[in-house]
Amino acid sequence: MAHILIAEDEMAVRMFVGRALEHRGHSTVGVEDGGAAITAMAAEDFDLLLTDIVMPVMDGIALALKVSAEYPEIPILMMTGYSHEQQRAHNLECLIHDVISKPFSLDELCNTVEDILKNQPQPD
Repeated sequence: MAHILIAEDEMAVRMFVGRALEHRGHSTVGVEDGGAAITAMAAEDFDLLLTDIVMPVMDGIALALKVSAEYPEIPILMMTGYSHEQQRAHNLECLIHDVISKPFSLDELCNTVEDILKNQPQPD
């Protein structure tokens, strides 16, 4: 299955999402902000970045811009509870794969992740 980086500043949400994805067979690494996500990306190979938009240090928009420039093959899924932030993310539709709104169900999240991973080109 996939190795997924979760960037989410709320520990309860980060753990909830991580457990749900691990229950579906994925491995996850959770970090608390965009700066920590950049450090994790440099240290490990990930198949997907799942990031909140509103975070300290580096928000999800800045993170998506940096990751898409440095790791263009990694799909990015954003999550947010703020409608105005969701619109900011949709302005990046060429860089990200989807935006999921909080609150979301575990099935909605896991199915979206699996759809993104399923549609990724496979290495030769």
